[in-house]
Amino acid sequence: MTSFIERYHVPEQHFWVRGSRSGPPVEYDAGTGLWSVYGYPELREALNDPVTFSSDTMRVVPKEMLPESEDFSLSGFLTQIDPPEHTKLRKLVSSAFTRKVVADLEPRIADLTHELLDAARERGGHLELVTDLAYPLPVTVIAELLGVPSSDRDLFRQWANALFERDTQVSLNKSTEEQRQDLQAALTPLKEMTDYLGTHAAERRRQPRADLLTRLVEAEVDGERLPDRQVVNFAMILLLAGHVTTTMLLGNTVLCLDAFPEQQARARADRASIPAVIEESLRFLTPFAAVTRATTREVELGGETIPADRLVMLWLGAANRDPRQFSDPDVFAPGRDPNPHLGFGHGIHFCLGAPLARLEGRVALNILLDRYDPLRTDPDDPVAFIPTPTMTGVRHLPLR
Repeated sequence: MTSFIERYHVPEQHFWVRGSRSGPPVEYDAGTGLWSVYGYPELREALNDPVTFSSDTMRVVPKEMLPESEDFSLSGFLTQIDPPEHTKLRKLVSSAFTRKVVADLEPRIADLTHELLDAARERGGHLELVTDLAYPLPVTVIAELLGVPSSDRDLFRQWANALFERDTQVSLNKSTEEQRQDLQAALTPLKEMTDYLGTHAAERRRQPRADLLTRLVEAEVDGERLPDRQVVNFAMILLLAGHVTTTMLLGNTVLCLDAFPEQQARARADRASIPAVIEESLRFLTPFAAVTRATTREVELGGETIPADRLVMLWLGAANRDPRQFSDPDVFAPGRDPNPHLGFGHGIHFCLGAPLARLEGRVALNILLDRYDPLRTDPDDPVAFIPTPTMTGVRHLPLR
């Protein structure tokens, strides 16, 4: 692991990549005011109990840390709501990600991958995996599903970067000025996305199409249409989550195959092993490495008592390196079986787009192995990780 960390300049805040933790599985950090869960069984227990560990985290965030703007609303954000509303809203789009619907996208994903790689070759120079493939591929797929122009993908990337690529640590103890800066950094892209998707949703009300946005506009819950804000927020989370995870997954998997060339050789020789490579990549470099929950009651977890109404960080990336669950957790071993990683979460909030992300990863990786032998990073152009403490992914991955 030392050579991996040094070779790719893994940021210090990505502690789960830098070796298995030796501390307790659950602990309180007075510096941030947060409880953290690092252990695998403890984290699964929390994710399996959405009543105690609520996704409605804004409820326990101090009011001075929340924006007063009318432009801020989490209504319809699947990741921030609990049953029964979560169950009803998730059911609305689950049919868009069924096994058959996703499988039918394979030819389009393959065509897009070839088109993007051809375009990169025509531009000349080395392939920069993130800009040339790992970002545009999944964002084009999800944009086409939603029904928004994939030609606006540079705009989507600006918004995603503004929201996600921040090197600040989550904390309830920040100064008033730090809180104000964080709020403004988030509100600007949120407002722009709200206006953009609101315009497209309004157009679908006038002229329906065969796309996911039309389905949201026309959907009914308990006999009533979704409010405009719910439609927009629902579409926003699908657009963002629908590409960010896969972008990181593709970059991370290629990075692992560069770091462990013997595994690349095995995958090249036996393409049936690629799904296992992707699953191990999700464990080894977990894209969304942490999620937040808020306790609704006092609860015992991992030998600690967490009070009610506390913000809890569930470190998926650390749990995926827990030696109590995974033997040799710091070794990239696609052959491990079983591999019950938490790369897509667990429980009622398990990633809705996991089948699509896995398909995109499998198709793109097969084509990359066909067209590039070997897949190797450029030693003269260093890999750069996304600095966000709760995400594991590369934002710059040049191949030679």
